This record gives sequence, structure tokens and C-alpha cells, in this order.
Amino acid sequence: MLIKPSTALRNEYNSISELCKSKQEPVYLTKNGEGDLVLLSIEAYNYREEMLDLREKLLAAEANRLSGAKTYTIAEMSERLRGLINENL
Repeated sequence: MLIKPSTALRNEYNSISELCKSKQEPVYLTKNGEGDLVLLSIEAYNYREEMLDLREKLLAAEANRLSGAKTYTIAEMSERLRGLINENL
């Protein structure tokens, strides 16, 4: 876990920015000894948001399955995809 005082952001911005980018993990900033902010590189933030979005979609799909929604076997999906592909050719 990378922890820095909030004054480091002002005094060491470039090194903290590089640290976020090179480690691809958050840097936690403290203010008066208490947690205050979390910094992430844009790449790490975007990756995190994509993973959260995917997780949300998977949970919704699982909830649908558990509530009795129609599901398909791999063979059924392959057949449906073949039909869609053949119609477009």
C-alpha cells in the first residue's frame, strides 16, 4: 500500500504521478494523519471501471438465470450464431 502525506502531492507531484503510473495501483494521501484521498493513474482507473461494469453485468445475468430466465447451452448458442452469420452472407 502506497501512503503519502497530502503535502507530498504539492511538493512531489511528478514523482507521485510516475509512481501511480509505474505501479498501476492507488496512492493513498493522508491529511493530519487521517486518510483523505486516493490517486490512480487514468489507465488504472479505466481498467477498474471496466471491471466493475463487467462484474455488474455478470451479476445481473446471474440474477436473471436464478429467477428462471431462459438460458442456452453452448450448442444452442453456436447454432443461433451460425444462423445469424448465414443470414448475413
